[in-house]
Amino acid sequence: MSDSTRLSRRALIALGGSGGALALAACATGGPSGGTGDSGSTGGSGAAGGGSSGGESGAALAPGSELVKLADVPVGGSVSATVDGEALLVSQPTAGTVMAFSAICTHQQCVVAAAGAEFDCPCHGSKYDAATGDVLQGPALQPLTAIPVEVDGDRVVVSG
Repeated sequence: MSDSTRLSRRALIALGGSGGALALAACATGGPSGGTGDSGSTGGSGAAGGGSSGGESGAALAPGSELVKLADVPVGGSVSATVDGEALLVSQPTAGTVMAFSAICTHQQCVVAAAGAEFDCPCHGSKYDAATGDVLQGPALQPLTAIPVEVDGDRVVVSG
């Protein structure tokens, strides 16, 4: 696009409504990227779930769907997983307390990576708390979407 045909952000905002949002989305750089994989070492037992919300919902995951083995989620750490095509993050802030979140960044929908006690977005540097999904560092403003989970034997599953 030549400089004479580019719209400034101010001009796009002046368009207002969904047309302005659509125009901004069309001009956005970055997008879903990154990879996922399970890693980890130790675990405990028990159950927990919940957290904050924003971004993707995880609603497509059926209750009882296995996300990871509890032993794969280190206490005080986190792992990435993909279930039914959805990128997810699972953490175990304390022994037996397990949390899960959509791995889709609430800034520009990049795939966020597990990084111990936090989750890191490789696209623009947003960081999230692995225990709550809350934003630690922007540009993201909204927390990651929580996915309700529980421990079922040695598995972390979607709560029903």
